[in-house]
Amino acid sequence: MSTLLEAEGVSYRSGGRMLVGAVDLSIVGGSFTIVIGPNGAGKSTLLRILSGELSPTEGEVRLDGQPLRSIPPWRLAHSRTVMPQASDLGFPFTVFEVACLGVEGIGRGLSRSDRQRIALDALAQADVAHLARRNYQTLSGGERQRVHFARVLAQLQAGRTVEPRQVLFLDEPIASLDLKHQLALLQTAKSLAQGGLAVVAVLHDLQLAAGMGDDLVLMHGGRLVTRGRAEAVLTPARLVEVFGVSLIPSVLPPSPWTLSSAGLHSV
Repeated sequence: MSTLLEAEGVSYRSGGRMLVGAVDLSIVGGSFTIVIGPNGAGKSTLLRILSGELSPTEGEVRLDGQPLRSIPPWRLAHSRTVMPQASDLGFPFTVFEVACLGVEGIGRGLSRSDRQRIALDALAQADVAHLARRNYQTLSGGERQRVHFARVLAQLQAGRTVEPRQVLFLDEPIASLDLKHQLALLQTAKSLAQGGLAVVAVLHDLQLAAGMGDDLVLMHGGRLVTRGRAEAVLTPARLVEVFGVSLIPSVLPPSPWTLSSAGLHSV
């Protein structure tokens, strides 16, 4: 797969502090890249820069070879979608209506029934179709998280009618989820990557990152320390250096859990 997203010398300063410093990073289509690091490492800030939510104070981000800053918002909405750490709605939308937000104004040649079908399919994929008529504000934190995952899935599906090369950004997408749905969401993300999408996620769980990610990006102090396969990134020496902890290497890759159609299994 060719490079889809590229950051060159990207830095971001705010309030006199360097939050991200001189990051070079390329992401290819068909890959699941997971950004890891301790609190305050610059992970979420980097994700916001890569997605176009923040403009870097130095350097440049390119999407499919084009500077991100030059891409019109309507096209960007078809090319990439973002699931932030926390999303809230102050209106009494139903779950179905929230999923439909992902397809509003997105796509080409889609009828109203097409858009509704896309939203319903996304709800089913996120395991919240049974909540479609519920008031979003009555849901638990984990249920809300899954509804927003359905929203971004719907946006991707509708956007694919215009832009076939897409990027999905996930910022701590499993923070509120139980184990079953953590694994289900990550497995869905991995399947999307295997289908050609570029997926970039921020995770704190090193074991899940090691088991699910094709490529790990380790951040510390706003800088990219290293990237690569889990076994090369999560070495004992680096865990001490970056996280300040000593872990037994055997508890990291591969993950001791897999998710199959029959449910959750230990391997």
